[in-house]
Amino acid sequence: VQLVETGGGLVQRGGSLRLYCTASGFTFSDYSMQWRRQVPGKGMEWVSTIGKDGRATLCHTSVQGRFTISRDNAKNTVYLQMNSLKSEDTALYYCANSLGRGQGTQVTVSS
Repeated sequence: VQLVETGGGLVQRGGSLRLYCTASGFTFSDYSMQWRRQVPGKGMEWVSTIGKDGRATLCHTSVQGRFTISRDNAKNTVYLQMNSLKSEDTALYYCANSLGRGQGTQVTVSS
């Protein structure tokens, strides 16, 4: 199982980023997928989940209306579109499912 996150970076407050997670080593369409994030010294925080076929999605209240999760099962990829970014969104973002998680991609929002 391999999950590789990309797309992180430094962005100004109010800006946008799109995160990508490319999966391999398992049947991608058989698993719901999550995005999580972690700030140093704090616990892992769930951000969003998408169902196997992409029709069902859930987001943490802190990102509702700003973040959108989606997936492309033909490309074995899950996305997180992040708009109207805030300084409190600064974290290491992970892609995960029940089999494991990736190494993360850093998102830093400057004020």
